[in-house]
Amino acid sequence: MSNSFQAPKGTYDILPADSARVLAVREAIAAPLRRAGYGYIETPVFEDVKLFSRGVGESTDIVSKEMFTLTTIGGDELALRPEGTASVLRAALEANLHRIGNLPVKLWYSGSQYRYEKPQKGRYRQFWQVGAEAIGAEDPFLDAELIILAADAYRSLGLRNFRILLNSLGDKQCRPVYRAALQEFLRGLDLDADTVRRAEINPLRVLDDKRPDVRKQLVGAPALVDFLCEECKAYHEQVREILTAADVAFEDDPNLVRGLDYYTRTTFEFVHDGLGSQSAVGGGGRYDGLSEMIGGPALPSVGWALGVDRTVLALEAEGIELPNPAASDVFAVPLGEEARRVLFGAVTALRREGLSADLVYGGKGLKAAMKAADRSGARFAVVAGDRDLADGLVQLKDLTTGEQTPVALDALVSTLKEKLK
Repeated sequence: MSNSFQAPKGTYDILPADSARVLAVREAIAAPLRRAGYGYIETPVFEDVKLFSRGVGESTDIVSKEMFTLTTIGGDELALRPEGTASVLRAALEANLHRIGNLPVKLWYSGSQYRYEKPQKGRYRQFWQVGAEAIGAEDPFLDAELIILAADAYRSLGLRNFRILLNSLGDKQCRPVYRAALQEFLRGLDLDADTVRRAEINPLRVLDDKRPDVRKQLVGAPALVDFLCEECKAYHEQVREILTAADVAFEDDPNLVRGLDYYTRTTFEFVHDGLGSQSAVGGGGRYDGLSEMIGGPALPSVGWALGVDRTVLALEAEGIELPNPAASDVFAVPLGEEARRVLFGAVTALRREGLSADLVYGGKGLKAAMKAADRSGARFAVVAGDRDLADGLVQLKDLTTGEQTPVALDALVSTLKEKLK
């Protein structure tokens, strides 16, 4: 009889066969952040819908088309978080983290985000990210630090075929001039009504349009780099110089916009050419005005989010197999009820000593139990029957070499700790 229920469209289950790789990716991304002083934060998976409409931007596809929204019994309008930055900044402001410690406040998170999109490989309605935010400081070294930490994380995984795209989106001084020039250009194009509306609200969103008919018309559009003020030019050049000195290669991409309204100045994207159309594996940038957009004080900030799902796909594209740790170091095989009782106690003691251990369940015979031990990936099997226990012994079998030796039951834990150092 087939199961009546399936994972919702655009979602998938992370099962034990794949979860070790997912966990390894999360850890590899998080490790450089912890070393750089970023503290872990978790936020609710749903927030006030206005947090995202104000921060992410009403002109973005995320807010206008892709958010999962709901109304509570009490009438509150909520949304499943489509991205992490606005939630993290909201939490930092609510807890006054910017007032009780040194700036920048360095935070990292790991969790799922939700967007109503057309499902395809690398694009899901529930997806996982690891992100980092540095809140409360305007410093090109901070922008560069975050880019370097992400690059180091990818390198630690063995990824080599990723590229870093870099651009500057200017600030509140120079971007309005560019905005006016771009709007004038866009008004001369043959665009549909929705795109015309987007161009009036935030014309930079049109530059992010992926439709071929729109992209063809954008050839010759004014470039933001030509409108940057001297201060933004100098800031961007510093970021470039710092990355170069740190041996982090990047490509200048004057068309890089990203999909969120809050970005200012530094913006960047990590892409992997082995993923087809969904080539972006992560990205971020500086968002100096977001705090004020959501009712906080002026807090210049910068951050990024890296996609766990797409990083796993990038590893597959490069044929990289991550080490898959065995579920157990030790697998116990009892032969008889008394042996089950004794070996269950031994397994419990091993776990309490920090070793991973498991036991065959279900009353399997010796042959089936040893097959289970082999499948477990454990280094050692502990086998015991009534005769062994009467002598105060168990049989310790090295599942790699096949060598089997008797060990005193009361010395089992210390013996295995020594062998598994």
